[in-house]
Amino acid sequence: MFKKIMKGGGGHKKPSKSDDSSAAARNSQAAANVVVNHASRRGGAGGGSAASVGTNSSTGPASPMPILPPSGPMEPLPMFRDVPVSERQNLFLRKLHVCCYILDFSDTLRNIREKEIKRQALMEVVDFIQSGSGKITENCQEEMIRMISVNIFRCLPPASHENTGQEVTDPEEEEPCLEPSWPHLQLVYELLLRYVVSSDTDTKVAKRYIDHSFVLKLLDLFDSEDPREREYLKTILHRIYGKFMVHRPFIRKAINNIFYRFIYETERHCGIGELLEILGSIINGFALPMKEEHKLFLVRALLPLHKPKSVGVYHQQLSYCITQFVEKDFKLADTVIRGLLKYWPLTNCQKEVLFLGELEEVLEATQAAEFQRCMVPLFKQISRCLNSSHFQVAERALFLWNNEHIVSLIAQNRTVILPIIFEAFEKNIHSHWNQAVHGLTMNVRKMFLEMDAELFEECQRQHAEKEAKAKEVAEQRELNWKRLADAAAQKV
Repeated sequence: MFKKIMKGGGGHKKPSKSDDSSAAARNSQAAANVVVNHASRRGGAGGGSAASVGTNSSTGPASPMPILPPSGPMEPLPMFRDVPVSERQNLFLRKLHVCCYILDFSDTLRNIREKEIKRQALMEVVDFIQSGSGKITENCQEEMIRMISVNIFRCLPPASHENTGQEVTDPEEEEPCLEPSWPHLQLVYELLLRYVVSSDTDTKVAKRYIDHSFVLKLLDLFDSEDPREREYLKTILHRIYGKFMVHRPFIRKAINNIFYRFIYETERHCGIGELLEILGSIINGFALPMKEEHKLFLVRALLPLHKPKSVGVYHQQLSYCITQFVEKDFKLADTVIRGLLKYWPLTNCQKEVLFLGELEEVLEATQAAEFQRCMVPLFKQISRCLNSSHFQVAERALFLWNNEHIVSLIAQNRTVILPIIFEAFEKNIHSHWNQAVHGLTMNVRKMFLEMDAELFEECQRQHAEKEAKAKEVAEQRELNWKRLADAAAQKV
């Protein structure tokens, strides 16, 4: 843990709950540079968490936006409908100022009045943006993004294993830590979403504030344990990707970096599934012929995501992305299947079942030429799965023969495939403990017999010869050991 703090935090101490509550009470968290991730949970794409929140329109895109912390008591403000139209922009700014107060949600009985005032202000601001009753000025947009940054870009609480020092547990078994300030945070995210999707939002203006630094900090927040927050982040980032074309390569690269850190360093991240859902939609929109950059992303990021132990948490989304690539460009099927074989689990049966399911989806989109390139290593692995003592693995492998497209590919190449898997069928029939596996094996064996009786009989003959030879070798070995034992007994 000490090493993690030294590496990720630049010597800064991880904030404790008491620190958070005292800071909240002072209402001084509206700082110019809001750090997203705590010392031991570093953000994606290097250094993003230390970057400035946005831009100052008078000094250019790289300048920070200084934010003065709210001071004095929080007072309720009139509703938009109660003031003249000419005063609404000014009232909008005043409401944003109220929304910059950061309140302590660790104690439900504390700041009850202030929490309600802020909630009402946030609801009013969201309704104002959603209704499109007035186009907000550039200054208002800048202040709104500042307010959003103050509220959402915060220190994420340490994960349970970091808090207690306990051994890391399976992410699937952990209870998510829900964000206590969600009643306010949800409205802030809703405001950001409405601003991004609004037809009144001019991307040329908005990109000054929703810049690379802002996007990086959004990506850092995907490591939040609260699934409600990750769902909003997923929707917002997807909309930003769709609306701000200038950010697209940057977003893809930043997501890449998150995957690399997850695969090769931490193997812990809460938002991999949500990021993959965004990518699934992005991949679906790739133009053909596919760029080399996208193929490298498949090989270097998506396929290695099969490696971590926690792949079960995000496998459904990962499988969809992989299948999208093959459906887009069928020539990638060989690359994908060999990638799956490279990361095939050796001792984790549940992962094997997932891999077999994904393999079926990939084979569904595979053409004959690509199938022939990888069928030998593929069916050597399937043969091992057929003989698995875990009945679900053997059963799932046998279910591949229920797919008509896969059966047609096998039938076209039966002279190569049947000799590879024939022995596995014979072993299952004579020695597998599970009756369902035994019955399915008999059905598949019968399918091959009906497909090509001559080839089947040839494989049967070769198998009988191999068995006889193996038996002869075993008997010879026993005889040799007996002779050695007798020789040793005579010398004694």
